[in-house]
Amino acid sequence: MEYKDYYRILGVDRNASQAEIKKAYRRLARQYHPDVRPGDKAAEERFKEINEAYEVLSDPEKRKRYDELGSRWQEFEQWQRAGGRAEAWPFGWSPAWGGPGVQYRTVTPEELEELLGGTPFSDFFSFFFGGTPTATRTRRTAGRPTAARAGQDIEQPVQITLEEAYRGTTRLLEYQEPDGRVRRLEVKIPAGLDNGSRVRLPGKGGRSPDGGPAGDLYLLIQVAPHPQFERKGDDLYTQVPVDLYTALLGGEVDVPTLKGTTLKLKIPPETQNGRTFALRGQGMPRLKAPGQYGDLYATVNVRLPTNLSPEERDLFRRLAEMRRGRH
Repeated sequence: MEYKDYYRILGVDRNASQAEIKKAYRRLARQYHPDVRPGDKAAEERFKEINEAYEVLSDPEKRKRYDELGSRWQEFEQWQRAGGRAEAWPFGWSPAWGGPGVQYRTVTPEELEELLGGTPFSDFFSFFFGGTPTATRTRRTAGRPTAARAGQDIEQPVQITLEEAYRGTTRLLEYQEPDGRVRRLEVKIPAGLDNGSRVRLPGKGGRSPDGGPAGDLYLLIQVAPHPQFERKGDDLYTQVPVDLYTALLGGEVDVPTLKGTTLKLKIPPETQNGRTFALRGQGMPRLKAPGQYGDLYATVNVRLPTNLSPEERDLFRRLAEMRRGRH
């Protein structure tokens, strides 16, 4: 159980403010998060250390106790070599034997444990600050606490339409758990999800065989292609047919929206084919910004007249001659 320098782990000074500690933690957590470095065991261990250091230094009381130990860590090592008995503790305060469990400020202890596997905190932390997150996930066998196994996570593909992605929807799922049991579940799919989004439903996965917590269910969202709209992020793109006369002389055209309404778009005179107009706030809902929407981009697709009458052909011919005469 070696002494850990939490300040060094976060890369901050011992007199660092809480804001500096939080800033350093966020930067390192993003850098070493297992989602960023999947399969990198060294990054997982570093991520554990970063969370452990932040758990202590972000709590004024824990930080105070840690600082007291930090200046006397050599005495701690001597105490260890002497057998580490509680009655031989050389400090003026006692470690929190069986003290309150740990709670993360960013993710729950259970989530971090499931994410990384095993106990997230070191023996050093567990001894000085009492308990570990696994305390909430244990059962007793023959008088001794034994970690209960968590159920298996399940991934379930779910296809939705672009309209459903716009307004949100529900699905009645029927899926098979790892033990072969069939489970039926109605799930809510929030608005704004995109192709490849994952929706986590805690505790809705496979059941544990020995009374531990159930695993999680992950919905893998697949958004079906739409015949009229193309999605890019939170923005939508569509083609708007405009007749030749409106493109030349100006006017208004109807632009459909994904919500089922139409908007009037003003076409200026002499609008060129392929010109794009932006309709602000008419795109997809922003997933992490309730009440905000992307934009809708309408591209003009000029349609030439067909089945011309002899008189119309003559008029176009005269117009062409007039245009040539100007050049």
